[in-house]
Amino acid sequence: MTRYLVVPQWQGSPSSRAMQLIDGAQAIAGDLPRSSTTVLDVPMEAGESLGTGIHRLSALQRVRGMVADALDAHDVGAPDEPVLTIGGDCGIALAPIAHAARRFPGLAVVWIDAHPDLNSPDSSPSGAFAGMVLRAVIGDGEPGLRLDGAIAAERVIVGGARSFDDPELAAVADFGITALTVEALRDADALADAVLATGAEAVYIHVDIDALDPAEIAGNAHPEPFGVTVAELTVAIGRLRERVPLVGASLAGYSPASADAATDDLGAILRVIGALA
Repeated sequence: MTRYLVVPQWQGSPSSRAMQLIDGAQAIAGDLPRSSTTVLDVPMEAGESLGTGIHRLSALQRVRGMVADALDAHDVGAPDEPVLTIGGDCGIALAPIAHAARRFPGLAVVWIDAHPDLNSPDSSPSGAFAGMVLRAVIGDGEPGLRLDGAIAAERVIVGGARSFDDPELAAVADFGITALTVEALRDADALADAVLATGAEAVYIHVDIDALDPAEIAGNAHPEPFGVTVAELTVAIGRLRERVPLVGASLAGYSPASADAATDDLGAILRVIGALA
């Protein structure tokens, strides 16, 4: 049985709608099995950059520690049950990926996102950690908020990205990251083939809902046209899970226009959660 960890973190987002990520996370939590769901009490304060290029770094470090503690507690009670972590912004994926990598050396990471999140603190145009998370996952970035050697860049697959900053394009080439276009993902086996090509024996999947086409979902603060459909994404995830064990997952980026509108997209989001769970 899958366990759910809901982390309404907003501090990593560059959006003027960042606080609405809280509404999105809480709306999703309301439709999850109560007995299998833990909702973290994320601090509301913005935090400080602490002299780095990452806005709100102190708050992000605190939440990372909270997520890590929750995952460690889960291991004590139910170590064989996978955890699906739900945000909030994409920064919530850092601690779960580290947790999965400790348990499964040689882990591959699939990052499904309209934006590859491969900026560094020096290259980021916004200073928002949500745009740097995957760079931190491969061990490059601010020492206080990165993984060191846990995930090799050659075992990272970016899927569905269609809005790259120039430094992110350079990072894909320089680090040897595999990038699958939206068109490639429409081949139901392409994602699984890419993961298997890395030699990985287990996989972690992260999904930012902005990977979906804007026609599929309204609660998206950073819509990018020509994304994947819910059906295309869930089929690709399903094919991957048939061939490689899924040992952790996360979903982030749901930013409804208002609390009242937060339930409007839950049908689509729950289909993605169903594929991951």
